[in-house]
Amino acid sequence: MLKVTSNVAQTTRLGGRVDETTSMFGALTDLIGTWVGNKGWNLVAVPNQKGGFILLVQPYTETLTITPLSTPTPNRGTTIIQQVPTLMYSLSIHSNVDGSLLHAENGTWLLLQDCPSDFSIARQASVPHGDSLLALGNSSMTNGAPAIPAISTLPITGPGQKPLGYTDPYLTPQPGFNKTNPNATLLDAISGQTIISSTNISVSTANQGGISNIPFVTKNANTTNFEATYWIETVQNPTTGCTFLQLQYSQTTIIEFIPQFHDPSKLIQWPHVNINTMIKQ
Repeated sequence: MLKVTSNVAQTTRLGGRVDETTSMFGALTDLIGTWVGNKGWNLVAVPNQKGGFILLVQPYTETLTITPLSTPTPNRGTTIIQQVPTLMYSLSIHSNVDGSLLHAENGTWLLLQDCPSDFSIARQASVPHGDSLLALGNSSMTNGAPAIPAISTLPITGPGQKPLGYTDPYLTPQPGFNKTNPNATLLDAISGQTIISSTNISVSTANQGGISNIPFVTKNANTTNFEATYWIETVQNPTTGCTFLQLQYSQTTIIEFIPQFHDPSKLIQWPHVNINTMIKQ
């Protein structure tokens, strides 16, 4: 059995991130630990069993725990052995309204050394809806606050088509949450903060990955694509001058159901978006 340790060299610091050169996990190093955030939002359209849809918008609290394996995972190739530093994670999400469990998930983060592609990071995830995914991508560093782009949650009904009122639930204001561009809510959360730097990690199933679903999901509300960006931010406390780590993320899963207007052989694509702002404990 592998012994779980941090594999991070011990250094004395007042705050901020561990130097990546002291860890075999590279850009993934600062993910290690337990993160908690009560600023999460879940937006998802689901079938209503009558041929239409229901838009669910729910605030949530999340606990995310990420632990490292003490040694890399070996992939034995024909000429070399690829050594893959591996982080295991588990998360739980509970409603801020009634405390009920909204989501549970477990998976891994992988640092892909000697990778025969353009991608150096992978995330694997398994959720009890009956979905498993593999998303690949890369990381970058930003001085100061990250550049968080705008995204859209509106259903994709076909080229040049108007969604015939399908956007109405999205346009109803939601206190504390931007329903049409959830990333604006992330920007609101860091407004006024002094962010010294950010590690940015983006992954997508379109990057030589994929999603597998149980037959019920495939038939009723097929999950076809997933992408996510994580921003690990070093934030300066305005009172003490010390720093702490903050994790923000935005992830979009495409769900398909209800025939498109211009081509009934294709289905409307519904972005399922989750965001949160979390603090390392």
